[in-house]
This record gives sequence, structure tokens and C-alpha cells, in this order.
Amino acid sequence: MDLDEILMEAEESMEKAIDYAKSEMKGVRTGRAQPSMLEMVKVECYGAESELRSVALISAPEPTQLLVKPFDPSTTNEIAKGLEKAGLGFNPQVDGKQIRLNIPALSGDRRKQLAASVKQMGEQAKVTIRNARRDANKHIDTAGKDKSLGLSEDDVSGTKNEVQDLLKNYEGIVEKMVGEKTKEIEEV
Repeated sequence: MDLDEILMEAEESMEKAIDYAKSEMKGVRTGRAQPSMLEMVKVECYGAESELRSVALISAPEPTQLLVKPFDPSTTNEIAKGLEKAGLGFNPQVDGKQIRLNIPALSGDRRKQLAASVKQMGEQAKVTIRNARRDANKHIDTAGKDKSLGLSEDDVSGTKNEVQDLLKNYEGIVEKMVGEKTKEIEEV
């Protein structure tokens, strides 16, 4: 494996960590109703478990309310039961062929808990990014010892510096994401 491949693999791993952290943070509740809060909820429909977004349209008609419109109106009650089981603290109200969820305001303690949770998600992403750096550095060292590749010490140390720069860049992205999400949570 040459140094460019090692760098590309490291960057790819770091990018995946960022994408995963984004998807995790998307589900964290903030002060306003957002359809993404329900996207990953699993509901029992047609004898199988499905993600809510694959069986219904989720919208936020008001800042404190979510509206779930099943694609098949006959699944409305199953979806309502799935939303109750999800343990999100919302009380689904079946309104004809749709389900309304009123989002209660967050208490100060709950905001602190959510902010801590987001910070923890950020730390997990950073650990994954650091692991990608560690793996890349191991591969670089192995490539540097392989005489058939003909790499100089400068090539090896330069590539390690590039990996370190990638780490700093992606850690900065995580910090920014955590800061933005925390700010969103703390908005009243």
C-alpha cells in the first residue's frame, strides 16, 4: 500500500466518523419540532419493522408540533403505537388519517442532559478519528520499513504530518458541529 492510498483511507474513515456523528446528532431534540427527530423511529407495519420515514411523511407545520401522514392510512394506528413505544416522551394523537405530536418545551435540566449527550457524541467521533490516525500511522511505518517501496524518511514523516493535519481538520469539524447543536439545544 503506497502513502497516497494510506492517506485516502484515513481521510475516508474520518469522513465516515463525521457522517455518523451528524446522523446521530440529527435525532437529538432541540427546542423546536424537526422531522428529523422521528426519522429513525422503528414502527411495526405489514408484519415487519420499518423506519417511520419509509411508511409516512413527517412534517413540522408549527414550531411545537410534528405531523405524521402515513402513505397507507390503514397503518395509522400501528404507527401511533410505534411512536409511543419509541419512548421519545411525545403523546401521539390520531387525527383521522394522520398523527399529531405536540412537542413540549424542554426544561433547563433536560437541555443540560441533551447538551452533554451531544458532547459525548462528539467525543466518540473524535475517538474514531484518532483511531483512523493511529491506523494510518501504523501503515505508514510499515511502508517506511519496506525497502522495496524505496521511501525516504522525509516521505514517511511528511505523510505522518499530513495525517496529523487531517486529524486537526476533522476534529475542528466535530467541535463546530457540537457547538452548533449545543447552541440549538440551549435556545429557548
